[in-house]
Amino acid sequence: MLALAHITKILHLFRKADSKPCQNDTVRTARTHAILPLIAVAAPTMLAMSISKPANAGTSLSAGEVRGTFGAWQMRCGRPPGASKEKCALVQSVKAQDRQNVSLMVIFMHSYDGKSRILRVFAPLGVLLPPGLGLKIDNADVGHAPFMKCGPVGCMAEVMVKDDLFKKMQTGKNAVFIIFQTPEAGIGIPISLGGFAQGLAKLN
Repeated sequence: MLALAHITKILHLFRKADSKPCQNDTVRTARTHAILPLIAVAAPTMLAMSISKPANAGTSLSAGEVRGTFGAWQMRCGRPPGASKEKCALVQSVKAQDRQNVSLMVIFMHSYDGKSRILRVFAPLGVLLPPGLGLKIDNADVGHAPFMKCGPVGCMAEVMVKDDLFKKMQTGKNAVFIIFQTPEAGIGIPISLGGFAQGLAKLN
């Protein structure tokens, strides 16, 4: 509500400024300076409003009810916004071993029609977007995935899991997701694949 009031005030000031002729650049600059602080207050909330819906939809299952634990994985269930029925996902949240402020959230789920397997990974804000997200399973390179969007909870990469990757996730022991905060060096964040195959048997 506070941001809405600021936005309304900004629009009113712009309309008022447009209705009054400016006789010189000094007057025009003064008007602009009067409006800028209001924009600074309202802009973060306006940005959050514009991106919060996709981010919430992408992470709603991670905050769902825990229905089971399989190794390092939790099966969480809930009804995402706009969904007609409940959905479950395997979720694992981890932190980098040498950087406790760098964490990942990994979500594996089936599509609603049951025809696709989806892997979503949320990396912290500030990650470099062009390199994308790297993945190794048992020290073997699997590939990279681009970041699709960023929101208040982080930046999301999404992969449609094909049979080859699916088998590696089922039989592997460990995976390492690689993100970049600087172009020079990547940060490897390990996750355990223990319990993943068992969790799949319970996943809808």
